[in-house]
Amino acid sequence: MIIESYQKLPVVYSCGPGEKSAVKSQRPLSTAKRPVNLDLSSIQFPLPALVSISHRVSGILLFIGLIFLMWAFQVSLSSPAGFDTVREAMAHGFLARLVLWGLLSALGFHFVAGVRHLIMDMGHGETLEGGQLGAQLTIIISALLVVMAGVWVW
Repeated sequence: MIIESYQKLPVVYSCGPGEKSAVKSQRPLSTAKRPVNLDLSSIQFPLPALVSISHRVSGILLFIGLIFLMWAFQVSLSSPAGFDTVREAMAHGFLARLVLWGLLSALGFHFVAGVRHLIMDMGHGETLEGGQLGAQLTIIISALLVVMAGVWVW
């Protein structure tokens, strides 16, 4: 009821000094042009948008991965036995290697995507074609870094 009465109120446009104010009635809101249900899973994002979203996700993963890295660093510096424990986990532990490979992969992608954003901040690759090419190069270079990290870790 309050919304209905609000929609019927006149809209007053402010004017300069000495001018009369213009009053125009507000039209009712049209819901025919609005989407009824915005289903985000049905929207197909362009490749540059997916790369940008992935850049944010990789940053979050790196932040969370710092917990593992700080723990391993603390244990390895606590004593010679702690250092041997971390070294054995990295050398023979599947889960530790998988986490390390994931963190290195996220770091590689985050670095490449960050460089892409810096290049775009300098004014290069801001067109549709440039954004598409930059996103493709980011994926290709990141894939190479992920493979190189996998070879190094495993």
